[in-house]
Amino acid sequence: MKSAASASGQDGTDDFVILGKISGVYGLRGWVKVYAETRERTDILAFDRWFLRRPDGWQAVKVIEGRAQAKGVIVQLEGVGHCDQARALIGTEIAVRRADLPPAEPGTYYWDDLIGLKVVNLEDIEFGTVSHLFETGGANDVVVVQGERERLIPYTRDAVKSVDLKSRVMRVDWDAEF
Repeated sequence: MKSAASASGQDGTDDFVILGKISGVYGLRGWVKVYAETRERTDILAFDRWFLRRPDGWQAVKVIEGRAQAKGVIVQLEGVGHCDQARALIGTEIAVRRADLPPAEPGTYYWDDLIGLKVVNLEDIEFGTVSHLFETGGANDVVVVQGERERLIPYTRDAVKSVDLKSRVMRVDWDAEF
């Protein structure tokens, strides 16, 4: 599963991972359209409790029902029973607690965990830090590294040789001239 960003709760102790946002209203009974930033769009439905980023902080909300619809996901949230209530949520980020995520399998990582890692090639030349990742819709995802210049490095086993989350370093087989 990929994720876009993480954020701290109001007290700084709660670690949330943003999985998407509410993008619209579906019908008249308060269902919302969701843009999911998970690998599979319906993966966001694996969580029965979401946290919505409201102006006054994170608000827990129960997911009553949800399903794939066209190119997105539609969801019924507890306490949202009318289209006006749903409309007020458009643009709201959806997160889950990091502790609620299943552990990543060995050798795999949540994208959120890679953001901010120092990127160094096999010749120990530092490129900068991981800014973000994106899907190409093709053979591989791409790591965006910001340093003295931006580098786009394929997220493949050939290019990314190791990830050390404890040391916060990603080692890549990538020419400094690229």
